[in-house]
Amino acid sequence: MNDTIGIGLAGFGTVGAGVYKNLARNGNLIFERQGVRFEVLKAVVRDLQKPREGNPPADLFSNRLEDILEDARIQVVVELMGGVEIPLDFVKKAIQAGKTVVTGNKALLASHGREIFELAAKHKVPVYYEAAVAGGIPIIQAVREAFVGNRFETIHGILNGTSNYILTRMTESGMDYAPALDEASALGYAEADPTLDVNGWDAAHKAIVLASLAYGFWIDPDAIHVGGIDQVTADDIRFADDMGYRIKLLATIKTSIDDAIEVRVCPTLIPKKHVLASVNGVYNAIAVKGDVVGETLFYGRGAGQDPTSSSVLGDLVSAASAIRSPGGCCGFSSHQLYGKSLPVSQAISKYYLRLHVDDRPGVLAQIAGALGEAGIGILSVIQPEFHGEGGTPLILMIHDAPYGRMLEATETISRLACVKAQPSLLHVESFD
Repeated sequence: MNDTIGIGLAGFGTVGAGVYKNLARNGNLIFERQGVRFEVLKAVVRDLQKPREGNPPADLFSNRLEDILEDARIQVVVELMGGVEIPLDFVKKAIQAGKTVVTGNKALLASHGREIFELAAKHKVPVYYEAAVAGGIPIIQAVREAFVGNRFETIHGILNGTSNYILTRMTESGMDYAPALDEASALGYAEADPTLDVNGWDAAHKAIVLASLAYGFWIDPDAIHVGGIDQVTADDIRFADDMGYRIKLLATIKTSIDDAIEVRVCPTLIPKKHVLASVNGVYNAIAVKGDVVGETLFYGRGAGQDPTSSSVLGDLVSAASAIRSPGGCCGFSSHQLYGKSLPVSQAISKYYLRLHVDDRPGVLAQIAGALGEAGIGILSVIQPEFHGEGGTPLILMIHDAPYGRMLEATETISRLACVKAQPSLLHVESFD
């Protein structure tokens, strides 16, 4: 490969600017290793007057996506716009025009992956998306290629750096959620609107993409359980720590009964002895267990200009190989080994249940009775020392139970006169 491949960047924000910068910096290195050069021929932006990092030439920019789609010199389009509807239309038109697509858009793939890859297969155009999951960690390539001979037993991931930073600071300092979020924002670790980070959906989009790739069918976003960290308190962090756990926003992907696939993303208690419990700050990590390879761990920065643009550069090299030797995989291979999601209500887990109750005889009996009527057993009961208002804390560790039944039992418990505040219910992952 010795020709130059033309690139069109749709979006020149943090990641797009990083791709441009790092192609300039390491373009010769890529050529020496792979025999291919890349040239960014056009970058489409919303505001043509906005100052750009590195002062690239003004004629590089356009505000018309058609300038990428209609330029025959551009063989690879890199979609880094964010959002869903405009990128979806653009990616579909790029595929129909025969242009190879590289995207970092996890929300787009989570909601329209099936449609995109069916179109890509029809037109024999590959789509690459390493940057969509876990920033600079090469997890997509590993699942798609390195582990192709494995059935995936479990995949557990810390996939959002903002939430992980907040929970880390709550653990280290004892601060509550709101000041920890304020600190993350002040340091630039949280977006101006951090909703998708803290409510779990940023990580959920990534989990959907990862689970779909691992199990060969596109997971319906409505079929997964997603919870955020905004209800986790400093007390929860402290109580979990006393019991030997850390609380993380954990993506859990695994096969369940009848080979149905369970996907959940929510605050979860992880044993301190497990390696994921020690993943702190803005870092991401993914633990993959295959039936052949066993347990593996991927760790690194899950966001940011350079880590994410590193993944885009890797995809550009893969795209160049596909252009020189057409006819390979479109980037996603469906198969019939699985094909269905486990309903959220049927997913089985252990649980942490925190209550604030009256400090009087008979309270525990009422709570145990409500759980017993639902067929749910208690592993242990802890009554921490507490000096404050709003009732006495009571921590129950719950046996494996279906989530739907556990929710119903928790709702019943919340209506008891002895319960003084809304219960806190968190999953517990034992990694059995």
